[in-house]
Amino acid sequence: MKKILIGITGCIAAYKTIDLIRQLNKNGYETKVIITASGLKFVTELTVKTISKHSPYTDQYQIYNDNIEHIELAKWADIVIIAPATANTIAKIATGIADNLLSSTILAMPQKTKLYIAPAMNTRMWDNPITQKNLKKIGKFYKHSTIIQPKKGLLACNETGVGAMADIETIYKTIVKANNSK
Repeated sequence: MKKILIGITGCIAAYKTIDLIRQLNKNGYETKVIITASGLKFVTELTVKTISKHSPYTDQYQIYNDNIEHIELAKWADIVIIAPATANTIAKIATGIADNLLSSTILAMPQKTKLYIAPAMNTRMWDNPITQKNLKKIGKFYKHSTIIQPKKGLLACNETGVGAMADIETIYKTIVKANNSK
């Protein structure tokens, strides 16, 4: 059974990730979830626990556990998915900033771990050369990384453009196809 660590960051698309967790669990994957402080503004710990059958990890969680959580989670995961991935989180990963549990876990991942990033942001943020450069840096530093391209759609800012997180079915199929299982 593949072990998948899912990172949820602070974006309106975060609620969609609950369906991804449900689909992965239904199809035999073991999941654990990290929710950033910003992500907790969009989804609750209770919602994630109910669907994933595990309490999610948050930055506050580290205070109450004797394990070095980011190291343990990084070793545990065969696959890491960040959905949605904000421009902020992408920048942190690209530059090695480890100021929360999710970014620390990514930095501690073994090089063999597969990393999937499903960006979600405003079109201008997506098109910004800095964001595009950061995505290229991630591809260079993490050899087993895949960017699941955002789609064109109505964005939270009420504009239509590229930046909406890929459909959950697209994310799921990308992971399954690449890992030759289920």
